[in-house]
Amino acid sequence: MSDAVVVGSGPNGLVAANLLADAGWRVTVLEAQDEPGGAVRSDRGVDPEFVSDLFSAFYPLAAASPVIRSLALEDHGLRWCHAPRVLAHPLPDGRCAVLDRDRETTAKGLEEFARGDGEAWLDLCRGWDLVGDGVLDALFTPFPPVRAGLALAGRVRAAGGLRYARDLALPVRRLGEEKFAGPGGRLLLAGNALHADLAPEAAGSGGFGWLLTMLGQFHGFPTPAGGTGSLTAALVARLRERGGVLVCGQRVTEVVVRGGRALGVRTADGGAYRAHRAVLADVTAPQLYGELLAPDELPPRLRDDLLRRFEWDFATFKVDWALDGAVPWTAPGAVGAGTVHLADGVDALTRFAAQLATGEVPDRPFLLFGQMTTADPGRSPAGTESAWAYTHVPHEVRGDASGAGLTGRWDAREAEAMADRMEEQVERYAPGFRDRVRGRRILSPPTLQAADANLRDGAINGGTAALHQQLFLRPVPGTGRPATPVRGLYLASASAHPGGGVHGAPGANAARAALRAHTPLRVAAGALARTRPVRNAQKEA
Repeated sequence: MSDAVVVGSGPNGLVAANLLADAGWRVTVLEAQDEPGGAVRSDRGVDPEFVSDLFSAFYPLAAASPVIRSLALEDHGLRWCHAPRVLAHPLPDGRCAVLDRDRETTAKGLEEFARGDGEAWLDLCRGWDLVGDGVLDALFTPFPPVRAGLALAGRVRAAGGLRYARDLALPVRRLGEEKFAGPGGRLLLAGNALHADLAPEAAGSGGFGWLLTMLGQFHGFPTPAGGTGSLTAALVARLRERGGVLVCGQRVTEVVVRGGRALGVRTADGGAYRAHRAVLADVTAPQLYGELLAPDELPPRLRDDLLRRFEWDFATFKVDWALDGAVPWTAPGAVGAGTVHLADGVDALTRFAAQLATGEVPDRPFLLFGQMTTADPGRSPAGTESAWAYTHVPHEVRGDASGAGLTGRWDAREAEAMADRMEEQVERYAPGFRDRVRGRRILSPPTLQAADANLRDGAINGGTAALHQQLFLRPVPGTGRPATPVRGLYLASASAHPGGGVHGAPGANAARAALRAHTPLRVAAGALARTRPVRNAQKEA
């Protein structure tokens, strides 16, 4: 019997398993797919000579995460690579906003858009100098982050107090307009906000755009050498070194509960795995509460909240390419950037977000484009490029903004048509791009979900990043901690605080909660409580 069973071998599940193994627990990780990693995997499926990342690719949050750093994964083969430039946002007229890891270089480029914008950028960086460490400590600490929050409050006062806090609560459109006279700085902030499902006019989108942009400035957007699967391989190697067990091809269908306590899990093939101390679920909240647990194990209000209030982030459509040559960008600033944002401006981002909100497939989709060989030369032969792009589409398609009749069935015809639309968008910024395509792979929303059940229609963040589903409201009101209504069962996925991104915090929070529950004092207190008579037990329900 294991002390803990971890359901899912995505980065959060593997982080949780490693921390439990560090504490001496016997840990078994069960993965439904035939290989570990969740959305952190790579292969040679587009072309045998090219390494392609199936899902995520660049990891600023991992680079900044104290959780990931504490695991010393470099001792298990992980090596980070950086592109010459972090990020670029070209415009059709050839101008290009560039995020460089040297703040002075970034500022110099923004100064070309409007006088004073370089100094405005350096002012943002000075603010991060004051609050950045505090933000990361608070972000990656279990909720509520009392000690880290108090320390952060002091740093925010030093950075400008309520005015600084107001900036982070602003919509990213407004934040950009207040900080920058020209479009360059505004594009860097707004494009990064759209890495989440936050429209430029959404409250708090300014804070998210600021966070991701500052992470890029100070930590870069690194990628694992040899493919994202190298990050997973390092986590697995570290776990096995500590006696942990990973079993792939085992889809968990039920969390077994007796007397209000999780005892283990059952799998699709009829197998049973007992857990002496805890079950940690690196699955989405709807999966855990709606599929793996019997309805009578949950309070009616929680079930109702999940049904009526839980909101997914945008669905995703992705294309991988093997290119015979470098991308022929018309904007020189895009050459050498690992990540390239493709939209004509902030107004175009608003238009894109509005089309998604009204259920339309965007006609000119905002693309996040990755140049992986630029970042890691070993990904493909010299003179070629392993590339990808993804965009977002509605979960429920009500129309096609282009008039081409896409319905959201995402059959072969529709998938090819959407991939063509994305390539046409790239062509607007890189004429001749399509002539360099040696091979492509299309990952439509159903394909992404089939490859990783946590990616509901390709939703990559385990639920919306909007303010109404953050902190103590994530995944639903009153569930900000990883513990669930079932004793010994913990939510360890991106559906839990602090949400999406490869940083390991939800897994680490769940592991620490399980460990705290089994300290001698807590075990004794729990045993005492269970010996007392329970009166009026049904009133709460």
